[in-house]
Amino acid sequence: MSKEIRIDFVSDVSCPWCIIGLKSLEQAIDRIGEDVDVKLHFQPFELNPKMPAEGQDIAEHLAEKYGATAEQTARNREMIRARGAELGFQFNMAARSRIYNTFDAHRLLHWAELQGHQHALKVALFELYFSKGESPASHEALVRLAGEVGLDTEEAARILASDTYAAEVREQERFYQQRGISSVPAIIINERHLISGGQPPEVFEQALRQIAAQT
Repeated sequence: MSKEIRIDFVSDVSCPWCIIGLKSLEQAIDRIGEDVDVKLHFQPFELNPKMPAEGQDIAEHLAEKYGATAEQTARNREMIRARGAELGFQFNMAARSRIYNTFDAHRLLHWAELQGHQHALKVALFELYFSKGESPASHEALVRLAGEVGLDTEEAARILASDTYAAEVREQERFYQQRGISSVPAIIINERHLISGGQPPEVFEQALRQIAAQT
């Protein structure tokens, strides 16, 4: 009989280390197989909650926020691209020139969980931004993705045109911030064990096996 484990994956769809962490976690879950029944829930975190919908040039943003030089940014982007490639995820650095507000994407993800399509939409959002260079703030793109993962596009458009699930997303963001989550990805296992960052699959696999053994 498999052990059930809950994972709350706190992340933002504009965070490159979040998709690296997710791909590593997915590989770890595949390696464990039927020994552990993982229930994965994606929780919201905004790296740039005050970012306007039209976004900002990435190089400009990184220089303002972190003081990163063009050379540092180039090195970091190449390291991220290589890590993604190792895990089977394509970062198209040439296509991604801006960073955007992601609050509406989190609202759609909240709804998608209620419909049983959250994981598929989360991955699609990462691909939209990092592989295709499209804006996760675009309602047109969000509605299209909703349809691609099996969600009702008319309902998706209605949600995005309103403030539906805004309060719920804000509440979830506050919940994790109040518990000390200030950077992502933050992977919380069984609401007790925290793993931070885009760790290798081996780290997640070992943690999951140990926690399952203790359950």
